[in-house]
Amino acid sequence: MSECVFCRIARGEAPARLVYQDEDVTAFYDRNPRAPTHVLIIPNRHIAGVAQAEPEDAAVLGKLLIVARQVAEQEGIASGYRLVVNNGRLAGQSVFHLHVHLLGGRPLGWPPG
Repeated sequence: MSECVFCRIARGEAPARLVYQDEDVTAFYDRNPRAPTHVLIIPNRHIAGVAQAEPEDAAVLGKLLIVARQVAEQEGIASGYRLVVNNGRLAGQSVFHLHVHLLGGRPLGWPPG
């Protein structure tokens, strides 16, 4: 989807402060952070959300979590962080390109939301 802002970020066509990028995954700082560290980790290939993921997406879905751990280590929050995936408008998804929120750098309460 050429008009998807996250697709454009992954292709280098839209500005973002990248933290990590390879052929499958891109990670960048959220423009509206909810914690001292707030990074979004996305598959470079457009997948609208968890509900649209297919069995053949399993490898890249797993890689999102591995990259999240690597970024948490790089950002100095490996001792405690939260990963959040919203699916659909009712869950708060506002960009319909699958993404994992990596949040940390402060104590995080429970339950969220």
